[in-house]
Amino acid sequence: MILALLSVAAGASAAPLERFFVMGSGRIALVNAHTNERVSVRYRREDLSYDEAALARIRHVFRSADGSEGDISLRLIEILSRVQQLSGGRELALISGYRSPSYNAGLRAKGVKAAGGSLHTEGLAADLAFPRPTLRPLWMRVRELECCGAGFYEKDGFLHVDVGKARFWEPATSRVEENLSAGNARMFARTEFDRYRAGETISIAIHAVTDPPIQLARDGTLIADDGEARMARIYSDHSNDEFCIEVLHSPTVVNVSSPAARANRARIVLSTCEPHVGRTPAVVDVNSVAIQ
Repeated sequence: MILALLSVAAGASAAPLERFFVMGSGRIALVNAHTNERVSVRYRREDLSYDEAALARIRHVFRSADGSEGDISLRLIEILSRVQQLSGGRELALISGYRSPSYNAGLRAKGVKAAGGSLHTEGLAADLAFPRPTLRPLWMRVRELECCGAGFYEKDGFLHVDVGKARFWEPATSRVEENLSAGNARMFARTEFDRYRAGETISIAIHAVTDPPIQLARDGTLIADDGEARMARIYSDHSNDEFCIEVLHSPTVVNVSSPAARANRARIVLSTCEPHVGRTPAVVDVNSVAIQ
């Protein structure tokens, strides 16, 4: 599993952490629009830990149209639960959740407008059907969260939501036919959680690697909200190189220790080693975290 599904053990006196900046109610109700399968579960317990059995049921409803299941981002589940709240608590109709890479490639081969580096293939995106009159107002409310990607497809009656870089688009501006992720151009990273305890290991998943392998520099930087920059040594079980970590597939998980000092918001800066393949960025986009 990419994501740790249980809260990290801490001292008995430590208060539970709300792990994400954008969270839902802890419950979600979904219906697969193609199979009519439903799930209505409480995925987050009162102690803020996550219920693995409930997450497994969500993954099953999210499965690819070819029957294969993949990991679903816990961050995405929290955002979708918030979207459900924003839409008045209505059951979410899932048009497209996880897509296996082979199924996504098959769609593209048939001329379907599916991105080559689609975040659906990594369990990071969902397409949700809503009544057309509610689409634009809901899209605007999702945009205001500034947490994620939000696509508005009025003609087809759905919203796309993903956990990539905060951005928004309509069909005319999506440019999906251009395969914008080619050559690692949209490679990014997301931490497992948004909030960590001081000294806790931060797991970071590298996503949208469309042209592997790439080399990730072991020396990163963590910039706290006071502007102070601290060296962040990146480590991985899959590489013995002193300076770079080889990333062979997407997602690849690396780790960094959080600083002992607290920070309301801290930014982790990762970079890639030269030579850069295709359009691989020199600096990798990573979300901000809080150290408590």
